[in-house]
Amino acid sequence: MADKSSFAFLTIRELAARLRSGDATSVQITDYFLQRLEKLGPAYNAVVTVTRDLALAQAKQSDDELKSGKDRGLLHGIPYGAKDLLATRGIPTSWGALHLKDQLIDEDATVIARLRAAGAVLCAKLSMVEFAGGFGYRQANASLTGPGLNAWDKTCWSGGSSSGPGSAVAAGLVPFAIGSETWGSILTPSCYNGIAGLRPTYGRVSRHGAMALSWTMDKLGPMCRTADDCGLVLNAIAGPDSLDPTSLPAAWNYAGSDRSAPQGADGTGRQFRFATLDVDFTKLTADVQANYKNSLEVMKKFGTIDSITLPDLPYNVVASTIISCEMSAALGDVITSGDVWKLTAPEDRWGAFSNLLIPARDYINALRIRGRIQKEVDQALKDYDAVITPTLNTEAGPISQNFSQWSRGYVSTEMSGAANAAGLPGLTVPNGFGTGGLPTGLEFTGRAFGENAILEAANAFQSKTSWHLKTPPVG
Repeated sequence: MADKSSFAFLTIRELAARLRSGDATSVQITDYFLQRLEKLGPAYNAVVTVTRDLALAQAKQSDDELKSGKDRGLLHGIPYGAKDLLATRGIPTSWGALHLKDQLIDEDATVIARLRAAGAVLCAKLSMVEFAGGFGYRQANASLTGPGLNAWDKTCWSGGSSSGPGSAVAAGLVPFAIGSETWGSILTPSCYNGIAGLRPTYGRVSRHGAMALSWTMDKLGPMCRTADDCGLVLNAIAGPDSLDPTSLPAAWNYAGSDRSAPQGADGTGRQFRFATLDVDFTKLTADVQANYKNSLEVMKKFGTIDSITLPDLPYNVVASTIISCEMSAALGDVITSGDVWKLTAPEDRWGAFSNLLIPARDYINALRIRGRIQKEVDQALKDYDAVITPTLNTEAGPISQNFSQWSRGYVSTEMSGAANAAGLPGLTVPNGFGTGGLPTGLEFTGRAFGENAILEAANAFQSKTSWHLKTPPVG
């Protein structure tokens, strides 16, 4: 009989090994995580809908297939949760908004369909900031489920807008989850909760069936216990899709997808070439600063590190202008219909009106400058496997305060704005804790299409550190 108490914080590879050894069945593993979602999900405001009946049916199918010799791969029989902006046939998709809590979309998002084809088991729709944060929220209470609560300290924020996936994975409620990022919404909750989160290259993963915030900047990606797990999940969901004309035409495969090495092991022994940016340490908390410096010492064991400067371009202004303009088009009906006044966060009810007034020339100029950003940043990164920076300036702040009281502006360098504007892949992994017991993160940013390089580098880092093995004090 499987020891269910040990399921919560296992990696995908470890759970897959238990399934194939006969030590556990998918039904056992799935029921265990369903119980955690039902019991602990509300404690973190992390869950919108638990899909118990569907999950157990999918788990039984997985067990039957494995018994008959049909093995769909390492995700076969593994439970997961999806951010509630992904359409799921027959299951409500709220987009985080209270007035849409019963919204039914009569199809599965491509990501959901691909995970089903890989044998993964959908256990829950997970909480998110209403409309993915597009209306300008300034504090944690901006969701139909209440403020996202951090897995390490429930008085602190879990991060947005993929708040539920961040705390659910960290607290062992699901082995992995799918989040979305337009500007920080995968990496922020992953960093604050001490898990791995991967923002793919723009277009790497089909967004068909996902709520649109910014058509030219939205990305879908995995949030997992380790970088290796992120690679395994991306391997299942990446690839072209005729239903999404912005999806990249080329297929993608995780270089470590067939690796039998233990979790986090690099397995190459090669030397990497890393770059750092000039970090303004006055903008970092002391703990973020110390953990970043310690991480650089680890990175020196398997790579060279150069300091570079990004071209002097208005990265953040370009990114914010594009998002604001595209949001006003994608979600304009919410504003003009008056539904905006039904939102949870008071500032979300009025914060987006100004976006309707942005001149077309500002949007056009932002798009023109983005083309230059893509070329010049790519040139700056061409000699490196990854740029390594602190993921965020601070550890998670208290839910009782507005972000401006503690966040220091969220981002530690211009890399975040530049990478999202240019559509570059990024990956955060935990790199330590602050004196208050909250996680900090190390970010790897790569060139466009360079997911394998940053995954390989992060795997190497995790093979020489143990921060990803730490677990929060939950039942």
